[in-house]
Amino acid sequence: MEIISYVGSSAESSFRMPEIDFKNIKDNLKSFNASGLLKRISLKHGIRKFVSKIAGFSSASRNAGIVLWLSLTLFACIAVPVAVCSFSSYFSSFASPVELDNFDGELAMLDSLMSKFAMEDAGYSFDEEGNIILEDGSVLKASAVSVGQTVTYQTYTVKSGEAISTITRKFGLTNISTLIAVNGIGNVRALREGQKLRIPSMDGLIHRVSKGESLGSVSAKYHVSVEEICDANDLSSQNLKAGQELFIPGAKLDSMSLKKAMGELFVCPITAKYRISSLFGPRIDPISQLKRNHTGVDFACPTGTPIGAAMSGKVVYVGWSNIFGNYVIINHINGYQTLYAHMSKITCKNGQKVDQGTKVGLVGSTGYSTGPHLHFTVYKNGNLVDPLTLIRR
Repeated sequence: MEIISYVGSSAESSFRMPEIDFKNIKDNLKSFNASGLLKRISLKHGIRKFVSKIAGFSSASRNAGIVLWLSLTLFACIAVPVAVCSFSSYFSSFASPVELDNFDGELAMLDSLMSKFAMEDAGYSFDEEGNIILEDGSVLKASAVSVGQTVTYQTYTVKSGEAISTITRKFGLTNISTLIAVNGIGNVRALREGQKLRIPSMDGLIHRVSKGESLGSVSAKYHVSVEEICDANDLSSQNLKAGQELFIPGAKLDSMSLKKAMGELFVCPITAKYRISSLFGPRIDPISQLKRNHTGVDFACPTGTPIGAAMSGKVVYVGWSNIFGNYVIINHINGYQTLYAHMSKITCKNGQKVDQGTKVGLVGSTGYSTGPHLHFTVYKNGNLVDPLTLIRR
């Protein structure tokens, strides 16, 4: 009989410790890829580190993004209105053509306005030779002044609102060139209140004798007799000296000298490069294709080109018209008015006195227009005049 010793419970008594195969373990350890495990551990650590950095970077990016967004929003708030205004201003310079129901009516109203401005001129009218024209349209006769007498002079102080023509008439003279020549007036628009003028007792010019001149040569030059020159200057001898001043009775300034002194030599209102796209007179309207009288001359040039006053004067109207867009009217001496139309911008004010060449606006295409250009119109005593007959070129 086999005897079994008792140790613990029956289960434990039945458990047998498995045999360990050390050889197999050794082989498994040999085949284990230690470098792969290290790589995986290293990768895990790297990913954590990267994620940590990304989280930090994302936080900084969010802050930077907020600042950038606020900056862009502020920029947009400023830039958008400015851009809208700029585009609006730009496109207004290229205003689309407008079909007008009262085209002729607006022109008639402008004609009436020009006539009103002409009647408001402070001075008398005069012809191309400088002769004073009376209210009834007749020329003041030379018989109204003393002839064949010795000239005398008096000093006169110009009063507010007086013009060269009113002063001429006031002293019984018949030609404005007398006061211009005697006083050496280069520009009558420069005549100012308080200025002293030398007033002769008769019409005529001052001549300064040059070396070698004689009474005969002076007489021939002005078509005035030697006797009249002697009487006017109370000469006891016909011998002349260089630099001697002679009054030539009845003589007048030549047309060019008179126009220059009167500022009636118009200059072109556009000094930059331009092209005349339409002349004064009858033409086919480029928009309506109807035959109409073109009231001025069109100078085609880029938007923004400066426009200068063709002659010195006073700005009497600044405004807007469906025909002329932005326009300016300037009143000049001797019944002249000029109109500058289709401006993109007006740079002068109503009532402003301007010299010849003063900038009054910029070229545009506002109103009844097909493109950027200056429409330039000239009136003389309320009547249309071809501008090209007056512009000095």
